[in-house]
Amino acid sequence: MSTHPTTAGPVAGHPANSGHSVDISVAAAVARHARFRSDVTAVVYDGDDLTYGELEDRAARLATVLADAGLGEGDRVAYVGLNSTSFLLTMLAAFRLGAIHVPVNFRLAGPELQSVLERSGATVLVCEQGHRAVVDELDLPDLRQRLLVDDDPAIPAEPVTGQWRGWRSLLSAATPYSSIAARTFDDPAILMFTSGTTGLPKGVVLTHGNAWWNSINVELMLDSRRGDTTHAAAPIFHIGALNSFVLRSLVRGNRIVLRRAFDPEQTLRDYVDYEVASTFAVPAMLQALARTPGLADADLSHLRSVVVAGAPVPPSLIKEYAALGVTLQQAWGLTETAPFATHLPVEWTEDKLGSAGIPMPYTEVRVVDVASNQPLPAGQSGEIVVRGPNVTPGYWENPEATAAAFDAEGWFHSGDVGYLDDDGCLFIVDRLKDMIISGGENVYPAEVERALADLPGATDVAVVGMPDEQWGEAVVAMITAEPGADLTLEKVRDHAAKSLARYKLPTRLHVADVVPRNASGKLDKVRIRQIVEADQ
Repeated sequence: MSTHPTTAGPVAGHPANSGHSVDISVAAAVARHARFRSDVTAVVYDGDDLTYGELEDRAARLATVLADAGLGEGDRVAYVGLNSTSFLLTMLAAFRLGAIHVPVNFRLAGPELQSVLERSGATVLVCEQGHRAVVDELDLPDLRQRLLVDDDPAIPAEPVTGQWRGWRSLLSAATPYSSIAARTFDDPAILMFTSGTTGLPKGVVLTHGNAWWNSINVELMLDSRRGDTTHAAAPIFHIGALNSFVLRSLVRGNRIVLRRAFDPEQTLRDYVDYEVASTFAVPAMLQALARTPGLADADLSHLRSVVVAGAPVPPSLIKEYAALGVTLQQAWGLTETAPFATHLPVEWTEDKLGSAGIPMPYTEVRVVDVASNQPLPAGQSGEIVVRGPNVTPGYWENPEATAAAFDAEGWFHSGDVGYLDDDGCLFIVDRLKDMIISGGENVYPAEVERALADLPGATDVAVVGMPDEQWGEAVVAMITAEPGADLTLEKVRDHAAKSLARYKLPTRLHVADVVPRNASGKLDKVRIRQIVEADQ
């Protein structure tokens, strides 16, 4: 007769071992590496490389400075600046206290910045020198402390004046904060405001669990190894760059090559010199890199995991890199999904060219009819909805927006249009709100943009709908051209007609010096429409 218990459950006197109470804070992981692997390089940065021991020491000292300013569990600390070690230190110090990190889009104008800082309820602000003047013009009575980064070798030093306190002397004098607040799956970690190119940004709450589960998904789908080097040049205030590889690299004890901004020539050097294995990029970055002299001869054999997201990826770009032996792996998601909901496995790249892939292992994805909310069969376009532990619990102090985004079954409604093929691979069509209705026909700008991505002489392209008396809306293409290129509406239409029905072809052309994009690399459709309208 068996002597084993016949019912499931914990043994009497012992706690359940579900793992729900395990500390998953990135700050705790960094402290562990500092204890056992102190001399290993954590971050390569412009003149300010840090080992794990140095990263831990500085983050612990900053935690003391923040605690002395009254910051505690659940409070918010905002960061305004470019990619830097200061960003990472602010985040780790916040996590150490159980506080919430608020990375701010450094390109925001004064009124936009005012709105984000006010709505976040941040009580401490860490700011780079180059953004101090904008902040000084704002009315922020709730800020208890304004810390100015004055020890970054990549930023010219300026006197610390007014309400600001220089953090160099504060960190030097501070005693390292000895404890780390244990963080579990439901504890909020990051408050990240959406880009705001289509209206007032919403504050997306991302928990430590959201970040953790995205990292698990990524590790199960991509070739990520202990000892790898990742490259971060896309803005890490954006979740795609921050949570694709940067956070997980810190958890694993790997090396991060962190650049303040994307420069294609420097990026190519970094890939070779540091034997970069993984990176996150938006298509515009890789298009610029493709035009960089020396790319074809560079040794990119270590570059195994290149995730491309944030905007539709032209199939021509995927083919161009494939010829160089580099497989671009398209993914899809949003800030609200932390960020990836789907990913195209590397071995499917050629067979499923242009697909955003299959659902991540611990994430559900389906396509539903906009009116009925019922799942659609393969091949039919509808709204993409997502459910899983990587999905945000909701929007910051905005129950109305949260209720509007989630249905009764817990599916998050993305606002993106797509379809699943017979194999379950997702293809992105466009944003619901960007759809053009011309002469009663639905035209998706992203589809037209893809058709024009390899237009000879064009360097960037955007498509928007503009009011038209005859057709309701007209399809308008904004294009930037190579020097000497003679792009006409006829040439644009002839090229697009190779893959599109005639009703989808642009009827107007606007040649511009630059196609507006936000800091995340996405097309700024609001600004594009304003420019086109002013030119009519």
